[in-house]
Amino acid sequence: MIRREMTPVLVKLFQQYPFVTMTGPRQSGKTTLCRMAFPHLKYVNLEAPDQREFAESDPRGFLARLGTGAILDEIQRVPTLPSYLQVLADEEGRSSLFVLTGSEQLRISESISQSLAGRTALLRLLPFSLAEREETGAGNAVDDILYSGFYPRIHDRMLEPRQALGDYFETYVERDVRRIGEIRNLPGFRRFVRLCAGRVGQLVNLASLGADTGVSHTTARHWIALLEANYIVFRLPPFHANIRRRLVKSPKLYFYDVGLASYLIGIEHARQIATHPLRGALFENAVVVETLKHRFNRGRRSNLSFFRDKRGLECDLLYETGDGIGAIEVKAGATIASDYFRALKRVAKVLPRISGKAVVYGGADRQFRRDAEVAPLADLPMVLRRFDTRHGP
Repeated sequence: MIRREMTPVLVKLFQQYPFVTMTGPRQSGKTTLCRMAFPHLKYVNLEAPDQREFAESDPRGFLARLGTGAILDEIQRVPTLPSYLQVLADEEGRSSLFVLTGSEQLRISESISQSLAGRTALLRLLPFSLAEREETGAGNAVDDILYSGFYPRIHDRMLEPRQALGDYFETYVERDVRRIGEIRNLPGFRRFVRLCAGRVGQLVNLASLGADTGVSHTTARHWIALLEANYIVFRLPPFHANIRRRLVKSPKLYFYDVGLASYLIGIEHARQIATHPLRGALFENAVVVETLKHRFNRGRRSNLSFFRDKRGLECDLLYETGDGIGAIEVKAGATIASDYFRALKRVAKVLPRISGKAVVYGGADRQFRRDAEVAPLADLPMVLRRFDTRHGP
C-alpha cells in the first residue's frame, strides 16, 4: 500500500481541528488514505442507501451511534448532516472528531461554508503524484505516463488504462454529472467532454465549445462548471499585474488526470502518444497538474497562473511564493534547444518578481544553465521545492 504524500498534513490538521474535510475526484484514494491514517476511527460510507437513510431520518441518532468520531465518506450525499456536526463540535469543544470526504466540491463547499466554517481544515487529494505513481512500479517513460495517467486503482491493480478509464468515465463521471446537473442531452455532453480533452492547454472559449458541440453558450458554461465541480477539469487563471502590457483575461483548460484526457481524445495505447498532434498539450497538462498536486499535498491552496500578453509573449506556468515567482516553460521535446529559454528571459524582464526559472522537458537529463534550470518531468518536484526555498537559479 502506497503511503500518500498528504498523510503527515492530514494527521497534523486532525489534531488541530474538530473536523478535516477532504475533497477530490472519485477513485483518487481519499477513503484509503483516511482509513490508513486513522485506523482507530469507525468508517461509514454515505453512498450506502441504509446508512444514508439513517443519517437523513435520524441525524442525532446516527451521530450518537458513532461515539467519539468517525470517517464519513461522501458527505455531500447528506447535505443536512454538517449542521448537526456543528452542534456536536460545539458541545464537545475539542479537536479530532470526524474526517469528512467527498467528490463534489461545489456541494461540499456550500455545506461547509454554512455550517462548519472555522471548525474544519480543508484538503484536496488528487490522484497519485509522480513519486507515488513510481512507488507502484509503474514505468516512468513520458508516453506511458501520458497514456495511463495517475488514478491509483489503475496502478495498484495493474489494469489496462484504456478499459479502466472508459469504465471510470461511464460509471462515475456520467453518473455523477447527470445526477447533480440534470443533463438530458447525454450524447451532446459526451461530445462536449471529448472536445474539452482536445483543447487542453488552450484558452477557454465557451462560445466555440458550445458551437462545436451544438449547444448554447449557456449550456456550455453549465457543463464545464459541472465538470469542475466533479474534479474532471479545472481552469488555470491568467496572471494579472499592474504592468504596461495588455494581458489575456481568459483562463486555460486542463484535466485533473492526463490519462483521462488521453482516453477521451481516442488514444488506445502508449505508442500512439509519440506521434499524436496533442502530445505537447498532454505533456503540459501533466506538468501543470503535478505542480497543483505539489501544493495540495502540502495542505496549500493553488498559487498557479500563466502569463500571456496580447503580443503573444507567454510563459506556461507561474508558481508564486511569498518571496517571488517561479517561472516554468514546458517543452515536450527530448532535446534541449536554445529557443527553450527565450520566452523565459523576456518574461523575466517584464515581471521583476521572477526569482527562479526552469524548463521542464521530455528528456532525461537535468542541467543547470545560466538562463534556467532544465529538468525532466520526473524531477519537477525537486524544481518546485527549490522554488519554495528560494534556492532557484
